[in-house]
This record gives sequence, C-alpha cells and structure tokens, in this order.
Amino acid sequence: MRTRLCDLLEIEHPIMLAGMGGVSYNRLVAAVSDAGGYGCLGASVMSHDQMVEEMTATRALTDKPFGVDLLTAAPGDMEAAVIAIAEAGANAFVAGLGVPRKVVDLCHELGLLVINMCGRVNHAIDAVDAGCDIVVAQGTEAGGHTGRVASFALIPQIVDAVGDRVPVVAAGAINDGRGLAAALCLGADGVWIGTRFIATPEARTVTGYKDRLLSTDSDGTVVTRAYTGKTCRVINNDYVAEFEASGAMADPFPGQVIKTFTEGLNHLGGDEDTLGVDPTREFMPAGQGIGGIDELVPAGELVERIIAEAKIVSGVLESISSN
Repeated sequence: MRTRLCDLLEIEHPIMLAGMGGVSYNRLVAAVSDAGGYGCLGASVMSHDQMVEEMTATRALTDKPFGVDLLTAAPGDMEAAVIAIAEAGANAFVAGLGVPRKVVDLCHELGLLVINMCGRVNHAIDAVDAGCDIVVAQGTEAGGHTGRVASFALIPQIVDAVGDRVPVVAAGAINDGRGLAAALCLGADGVWIGTRFIATPEARTVTGYKDRLLSTDSDGTVVTRAYTGKTCRVINNDYVAEFEASGAMADPFPGQVIKTFTEGLNHLGGDEDTLGVDPTREFMPAGQGIGGIDELVPAGELVERIIAEAKIVSGVLESISSN
C-alpha cells in the first residue's frame, strides 16, 4: 500500500484525515498519525491562538507527521499562520477554497509542503502551476465545501492532467478499504477521508452530530449555501429545507458563516458540552458516504481496517487480472 504520497509525507499508509474545521482537533489528528496515516488539523474555525494551542497539543500526543488545514478564502494573516504552522513542527499546509498563491513560496522556504483541495481539473492545474506539491481531487459526494463533479469522473481526469507532476489524493464518500483500492486503481496516490472519521470517539462534535451520522441514509445529505454562502454538502434538516424553500439568497462568504453563528445554527468547534444545539437545524457537514456508516470506531483502528481491507481487495484484483 506504499505510494509516493507516503514517501513525500513521511507516513506509512496513504490515508489522510481531512482537515475538517470544528472536528479535526488534536486527539483525532494524533490518533490517525500514530496509526501510520496522516492527520490534518482543521484550523478554519480557530483563532490564531487556538490553532497554536491545538498544534502544540497535537505534537505532545504524537511525534509523527501532521498537517494544518486552513481556508485560502478566509480573512486573516495567512503569512503569520504559515509561520506558526512551521514553528509548531507540522510538515504541510493544506489550503481549501482557492490556491494559496501568496504563501506557496513562503511555505517552501519554511520546509512546508503545500496541499490544495480541487473540485475541477483546471483548479488542479492552477494549483500545480502555482507550486502546490499535492492536490486532492474532491468529488461532489464529499462533505463540506464541494463542487459539482463526481469522484469517478474527477479523479482520473485530474490524474491525467497533473499526476505526472505531483501526487493526487482522492476524496469523496470514501469510507473503507474498497474506496482506497478503487482510488489507487483510478491512479490516485492515496485518499482523503472526512465523514468516516467524524464517526470516531476522538472526533470533536456537538451533541447529536454523531447520532445523525449513524442514522442518516446516503440520500440524506444536500448541497446548500445556507450555512456558509458557498456550496456545502450537509446533513439535510429543517433549516436547510426552510432556507431553500424561501428562495433567500445567502450572504457571500464569510458573511453567511457569521450570520449562522450569530443565529445559533452553526456550532462548529463546539463539543458535547456546547449549549443551544438543535440537531434539526444545526450545521452538520457530511458526505454521501454517510449511508455506509453504522458504528463508531476508534480512529487508529479505522486506519488499520481500511488498510487490511484494501490489501484483500487488491489481492482479489491481482488474482482476477492474472487469470
């Protein structure tokens, strides 16, 4: 299961934890990294000081490589964030919602790899041309901010476009070893997994989030601008239905994020002790792989399961091809 992604990130298994804002905190990041995968801290909803605290806590839990995920489109001092990431001992900066052109050179000067989330082929080409070291091909099935192109169409097209220059990581409704094996067959060098890792004891969530994951079918998610102003796949609920039926226009990002925080609809970054959470209206990003999740599994064990299953599937494929 070792690929060039493993060599570049200095990890054992080609499995990356999605840097989910509000969910991927130090316990989850360290658990995935310790199991041989690559943990990514989701810092998009953190203040600068919170991010530094979480990076310090992560490094205290593991000596394995990890990265930090921020949104390129978010307000704030990106240069200062990158410097802090390097000083904390992470080895990669992960950027979503745009190519982080202003800090690519700085990242490389500081010894950080740059990873970019891409939902279209031209996004991947732009990212690599700008100097990004790894691209994540994220299909529309994925939870959170997502595009319109499905994974089975997007992944091989991005591999064909830039795979000879950088590793391509597959994302979108990948829950298990079958997904990893499929991604490798499509030419990807690894997988980026989000929703499945929310259903772990180490993931940080508000009350009701994990219960909704376990009880929602694959058709129970929807892409909406209701919570952030950008297209975002979430668990469908009463608030989303009301918003879409009203014909209301979402405020441009990040205005809609601020609005839903203010209205008590968005508690990303909260935990089981957070008050005022209404599961029928709460912002709960999730991908279409949700229908295949029926139990909470410790993150480290989940990494081991995925690798073991992928090896079995790969063995079957090799047997078929040899016959």
